[in-house]
Amino acid sequence: MDDTPRVGIVGAGGIAPPHIEGWLALGAEVGILRRTGSDALAARYGLRIHATLADLIQDSGIVDIVSPTRTHVGIARAAFSAGRHVVCEKPLAATADDAQALADEATAAGVRLFPAHVVRYFSGYRSVHERIGAVGTITELTARRTVAAPAPAWFYSQDAGGGIIRDLMIHDLDQALWLAGPVVEVSATQDPPAEDGFVQPPVSAHVTLTHAGGAISHVRADWAEPGTPFRSTLEVTGDRGELSVDTSASDAEDESPASAPDPYREQLADFLDAIRTGREARVTPADGVAAVVLVDAAYASLASGHPVVI
Repeated sequence: MDDTPRVGIVGAGGIAPPHIEGWLALGAEVGILRRTGSDALAARYGLRIHATLADLIQDSGIVDIVSPTRTHVGIARAAFSAGRHVVCEKPLAATADDAQALADEATAAGVRLFPAHVVRYFSGYRSVHERIGAVGTITELTARRTVAAPAPAWFYSQDAGGGIIRDLMIHDLDQALWLAGPVVEVSATQDPPAEDGFVQPPVSAHVTLTHAGGAISHVRADWAEPGTPFRSTLEVTGDRGELSVDTSASDAEDESPASAPDPYREQLADFLDAIRTGREARVTPADGVAAVVLVDAAYASLASGHPVVI
């Protein structure tokens, strides 16, 4: 029996190539939905092109959603209805209610939903997670993520699935949950604030999380000037020691060293093995929902000017 994965990619933006390359490295047959930019990707990677979403879903066993956040729910629901597994770029949805609905609908349909929180597969972050017991009781976590502001306009509409907290900071909100556990209070600031729901870069956001176990996480994200190199850092402090990550000296998202495994391929390999074996992947639907819950709370804090209790 041929068990070659058949994957349909929906989306042709900057995150599409790492997903496509990861699937191809795993031996998958990959198709892509026709939209702006898809023809160039199809020619570059030798992909099948599908004129409609229905055709792509029919021809695929796994639908990989790398399109703008506001489109995630409709595409995932169409895939679930056809009995297809779904890989979905973070965030799962623009709101926690929609993210939870997707998780519930995947379960009801008997298919798998995999939130693509790729930072969990970066070797430095994974190493911190594996060694977290060495710091003892976690007291403080400090994370910062800086990158040149993206080009597409939808990223700047907080009401249409964009926003720096929802798109960029969510990586480190997920890390805070993974390392320090559930959160009971969220407080957020952003400079400059959004005007009429739109963010104007350069922009920075800072979110403080109070964890149920007593730890405090300070998380900052920056959309900076064009040409700014990507960098993310993480420091975890406990009563017995510290652990840290700095991607300027390790596996940065846009250029992993040859000695490090490609995190996108590792992520997709984990998802594929989870489908084949029935086990849980490193990132679960509940993890994807929990991250969006923090995003919602952060924006509620921005709107009210006060901390939000989870």
